[in-house]
Amino acid sequence: MIGNRSYMDDPRILIAGGGTGGHLYPAIAIGEALQLRNPRINIHYVGSTFGIEADVLPVKSLPHTLIPIRGLQRSISLDAVGKNLILPFRYLRASRRTKKLFQEFNPHAVVGTGGYASAIPIKTAINQQIPVLLQEQNSYPGITTRLYADKAQAVCIAFDEAKNYLKGHCIVTGNPTRKSILNGHRSDAAKTFNFSPEKDTVFLFGGSQGSAALNKIMNTAINSLQQEDVQVIWQTGYNQFSKFQHHDSDAVRVVPFINLMSDAYALSDLIISRAGALTLSEITVCGKPSILIPFPGAAGDHQMKNAKVLAKATAAQLIDEKDLSSSLLVKTVLKLLHNKEKLEQMAHQTKNLAKPDATETIVDQIFQMIDKN
Repeated sequence: MIGNRSYMDDPRILIAGGGTGGHLYPAIAIGEALQLRNPRINIHYVGSTFGIEADVLPVKSLPHTLIPIRGLQRSISLDAVGKNLILPFRYLRASRRTKKLFQEFNPHAVVGTGGYASAIPIKTAINQQIPVLLQEQNSYPGITTRLYADKAQAVCIAFDEAKNYLKGHCIVTGNPTRKSILNGHRSDAAKTFNFSPEKDTVFLFGGSQGSAALNKIMNTAINSLQQEDVQVIWQTGYNQFSKFQHHDSDAVRVVPFINLMSDAYALSDLIISRAGALTLSEITVCGKPSILIPFPGAAGDHQMKNAKVLAKATAAQLIDEKDLSSSLLVKTVLKLLHNKEKLEQMAHQTKNLAKPDATETIVDQIFQMIDKN
């Protein structure tokens, strides 16, 4: 219930978003919260055959449709040119598949969490006058959000700064995070990774697809960390796993991807990561100290802006990638791990920045939108 209004008995919600974990996992978090609020709700996810969702959604046994669309390739290469040349044909195929899905599923509302997989379903919903809610993770909104914000019933944003780039009804909610992210326990997580729960543990990851720059630095820093008896969980991303898997040992766990992030967070004493919006939302909800190395190519330099919020609050150490070296990383890691009081202070400050109710607030907005229509 919201006020005196009742939710629809069996609403059908289409949730579109993907390409990367930064767009997919907010979609899943919203879907899980909707299902908890109303177990009779019918949720269907839409993603891309080329995105991370093609692997994740089947594993989670979530109802979904994958459309054959991918984003515009910005690099200059024969492969990129070829992919861009066939993009119009993919767009037509994806549009036909989406229209067929709308006929079959007949959604009461569409939720878009960004990425190239969300644009066609959002456009289709608007054309059919179906209510749309957008969820934007970053301080500088993605192109899909900027394109359709003024036509959506609401845009739930994580950073107040995003309002500067959007037309439409914006609501600052924070980013949705999966409740399961807090389900990890250090002792159980140690068994999962075959590590000691007593030793200092660092968790490095560069987002769902990994980071070439972070992997390269860890490749040269890993021996120094092992000499200091530091355990390392290292998520490389699928594309680079083969380059670094030889480092896997009793004290280093090299993996292409982690499904149970709750375990990795629970076991880690310190995070080393990029500064994507969803990553920071999970770090703050879990209350973890971090070393943030923003991706310099992020649109509108939003990762640097994201990271500065935590650094200003003394919740994280910020290292600009142009200043990054293995010696600096090792020095920063060991300095923090050897100062437990500092780590505790950072954890406290990080927790203060969390918006654990973001998902519930977004779900409230979705049901209000349905009730009004």
